[in-house]
Amino acid sequence: MKLRENAVYAMVVPTSMGVRLTPVNSQPVYTSENFMMHVTSAETNVASISSFLGLRVKVLTTFVKDSPIARLIKDNLAGRHMEYEGKEVPQGGPWGYRHQINIADAGSGVRGPRVFNDRAGEVGRTLNVKDFDLEKLFVKDGVQILHLSGLIAALSPETGTFCLELARAAKKHGTRIAFDLNYRATFWKDREKELRDIFTEIASVTDILLGNEEDFQLSLGIEGPEAGGKDIGSKIDSFKGMIGRVKAAFPNASVFATTLREVISTNSHWWGAILHEGDNWHIAQPREIPILDRIGGGDGFVGGVLYSILRGWEPEKWVQFGWATGAMATTFLTDYVQPLDEDQVWSVWKGNARVQR
Repeated sequence: MKLRENAVYAMVVPTSMGVRLTPVNSQPVYTSENFMMHVTSAETNVASISSFLGLRVKVLTTFVKDSPIARLIKDNLAGRHMEYEGKEVPQGGPWGYRHQINIADAGSGVRGPRVFNDRAGEVGRTLNVKDFDLEKLFVKDGVQILHLSGLIAALSPETGTFCLELARAAKKHGTRIAFDLNYRATFWKDREKELRDIFTEIASVTDILLGNEEDFQLSLGIEGPEAGGKDIGSKIDSFKGMIGRVKAAFPNASVFATTLREVISTNSHWWGAILHEGDNWHIAQPREIPILDRIGGGDGFVGGVLYSILRGWEPEKWVQFGWATGAMATTFLTDYVQPLDEDQVWSVWKGNARVQR
């Protein structure tokens, strides 16, 4: 895939930042008094792989003015080697704006994870294209990949328009667009036609289209295999069929990818992936992986694929590196993987967990 040359930014991600609260020691939320808190967003989860491995990344977001949580978020992004730009929105009193709170029971053993989103008054719902200089971003500076997420496209009518305008500007100025569908039923309730139109337009100009079987079916109306179930490896042909139908519906895209996940228990999954580029299939056959915390595994896969494309590697390596960064993400307590270097990721792909001294 040919990327824009001499661009300042390898990747730009629009996002709504927040914090995640997780009980310690893998306990349920309702029995816990002690929680870990860390900064999170699906889109920066994706971008972290590129930023930790030395590529220049920029985050487009909004902040609550003078908020200590906003300060925490800014310091966290800087610590992840990410640049950020965002309007400072006044809180407007105790019942005004704030950053989202994600309350997550990571589960353990036979008890599955449960995630509770507390997004009332979320400042990220105000994201507006007027708050950013798109001419400077896409023309003067230049961007190789704009990564869009269905979570942001569906967050509010304003953010849907924001993502559409970003996609149109990126397409006009030669930036490649990656779109991770990230369907959430609670976001789509009573907004099906509005969001289907938005998602369809973004997908029609997208170069790299990503999602799981539910995402393609529920966001774009593409027939696919039943979600979940046993023996995920036996469903590879049905996943290929789904991707073939997506490709026919959205011919502008040249790369399609989906993860394969079979849940044995909270702490053990079979993990695989399929990637289609041009006329070629690249498959990471499902393998069993241990899980510390599954949240962020899919984002890790997407981030690894995009990093591989940015590095200009052969397509066969895209799915391998993405499989490995996705698997790595499930070994971190943060939602995002923090790779030390490429060799660490390739050791995961090769199944080499031996100590290195």
